[in-house]
Amino acid sequence: MVKQVTQPEGPQVVIEVWSDLGCPWCYVGKHRLQAAIAQRPDAERFEIVMRSFELDPGAPQEPEKNETSFIRAHGGTAAEVLQAERQMQAIARKEGLEFSLDRLNANTFDLHRVVQYANDQGRGFEFFSSVQDGFFAGTLNPYAPDTLAGVAETVGLDGQRVREILASTEYSDRVCADRDEGLELGAVGVPFIVLDRRVAAPGAQKVLVYDQLLEQVAGPVPRVRVS
Repeated sequence: MVKQVTQPEGPQVVIEVWSDLGCPWCYVGKHRLQAAIAQRPDAERFEIVMRSFELDPGAPQEPEKNETSFIRAHGGTAAEVLQAERQMQAIARKEGLEFSLDRLNANTFDLHRVVQYANDQGRGFEFFSSVQDGFFAGTLNPYAPDTLAGVAETVGLDGQRVREILASTEYSDRVCADRDEGLELGAVGVPFIVLDRRVAAPGAQKVLVYDQLLEQVAGPVPRVRVS
């Protein structure tokens, strides 16, 4: 007979994710973290909270080509950027993720302000994830207010409220505070993940590593045994 050995559900575990929209490793790392959580029978214990971290605070408001954005911020040539993008595309596709090479980048501060609002409504991760997935798939313009309002509505948020936020400066202080706190905790880039305020994980880890980190903060998963 196969019996499920159950364990107490245990307390909620908060996983804070410092991330930015156009970071490819944030995109891949997010899905790896989700996969690690999903394979646990106690997946509902884990709450992912998005934290804001602009990688390029000086990026222009007007969208520009991905290679233009990268060269402006980091140097290099268009050929080098394309080669790196193709390598990242191969990694993403190997994990079942869409990855368009035809992306535009711009300042993400306003998006982060909406994420802060979404966090207040308990929908921060769902909202950010939907925007980022559409962005990397090449099916969504994250810099258009109407687009963000539409995505917000799909995850149960008030689209009109999103438009009001984008037309104001609301949540600006919180976006800046998030980045400052991430730096204080040791983030030198993103993704940067803090589990239960006890364990930090810089960079996009493998699913197995995330699984080990989840076990470290939440205990082992329930086992199945034959008796």
